[in-house]
Amino acid sequence: MTKIKDKDKYLIAVISDTHGLLRPSVFDAFKGADMILHAGDVCGTSIIDELLKIAPVTAVRGNMDGGKWAEQLPGTEVVEAGGILIYMLHDLNKIDLDPETAGFNVVISGHTHQPAIINKDNVLYLNPGSAGPRRFDYPVSAALLEIHGKSLNPRIIELAP
Repeated sequence: MTKIKDKDKYLIAVISDTHGLLRPSVFDAFKGADMILHAGDVCGTSIIDELLKIAPVTAVRGNMDGGKWAEQLPGTEVVEAGGILIYMLHDLNKIDLDPETAGFNVVISGHTHQPAIINKDNVLYLNPGSAGPRRFDYPVSAALLEIHGKSLNPRIIELAP
């Protein structure tokens, strides 16, 4: 489990499916973030190295993350920010637990390349979409999650291509 330093408010930057491409607009979009969560399909350590210039990074392995470098990435991860528990995985279809019963407030996933914010059974499901190469007519996007106490304010942000 990764724990973010205790404070009143948190700004969590969420990104997924970079597929080896980190757009320069990410640096402005994630400015001031306390942590960056990458929901998989990183496709190279250089992406994580660049994101580390903005804030600490926690990443999970996606279906396109293979080879020696990807062995360091877990399939799932838990992050705590001020008592809010976040469960991360790449493909939501492969979740093997009930987030509400397990005590998670947020589930972050990627894989679909389609951004989504869904509240279901007292759990926020956040998919930032894809920040990598454009696919079909999907937006190039990421997300920001503001946490203040037990209040969660997620938003999808479109990234300049």
